[in-house]
Parts: sequence; C-alpha cells; structure tokens
Amino acid sequence: MADSATVLGVSDDTLRRWAEQGRVATTTTASGALGVDGAALAGLAADRAGLAADTPSPGPAGTSARNRLPGIVTAVKRDTVMAQVDLVCGPHRIVSLMSREAADALGLEPGVLADAVVKATTVVVDKPA
Repeated sequence: MADSATVLGVSDDTLRRWAEQGRVATTTTASGALGVDGAALAGLAADRAGLAADTPSPGPAGTSARNRLPGIVTAVKRDTVMAQVDLVCGPHRIVSLMSREAADALGLEPGVLADAVVKATTVVVDKPA
C-alpha cells in the first residue's frame, strides 16, 4: 500500500480510505499484506489525472507537448545569459535551464505559479529494483 500511495502522491491512509470506499480494488500480497494490483493502480492514476487509461493526455491548443506539470517556482538563479529555474510540481523537483531573457519575460521568481511542460526526444525510464 505504501508504494502504491507514493505512486499516486497520497498518504497510505488516503489510499486505504479509497479502498474502503470502493474507489480501488485491493489484493493480498504473497506476504499476506494488503496491496493494489498494478492495473488497478494505473487506472486510478489515470482517473486522478483526468485521463482515460487508453488515451493520450490532451495538451492545450497550439502545442504538441502533452506532459504538463503544474507547480510553483522555488528558486531562480540568473547570470548574464542563462537562468536556472527550479519548480516543485507535486512531490517532484523540476529544473529548467533557459535564457535569462525568457525567465525575465515570464516574470519567474520564487512563489510564482508555473507549469513545467516537458517534451523530450529521450526519456529514460527506470524500473525500481
């Protein structure tokens, strides 16, 4: 349950409450502990994100980027040409490097709400041990 709760970004208690409410089906693990089947967890995660499990995430009109993480700027480090912008998006820290001109034009400072929009040709996917 703890690992499933972490994936969803909620507490163990919240996930247990959702299970009691029938929002997600639970299983018993080999060790006898309460758990959530991977497919059920994926369905709940897609539901929480407002997605159908088998459809791509819709992006805003005018962009092909589909990975949009709402967050808040926590730090901005500027030099004469570049800026490093740190955002916290849920439990995740996202760091963006951009021109100082872009950071200034967007008014990026700690406390500003901003979205991290990710479109990459390479995304490394790790599977925890």
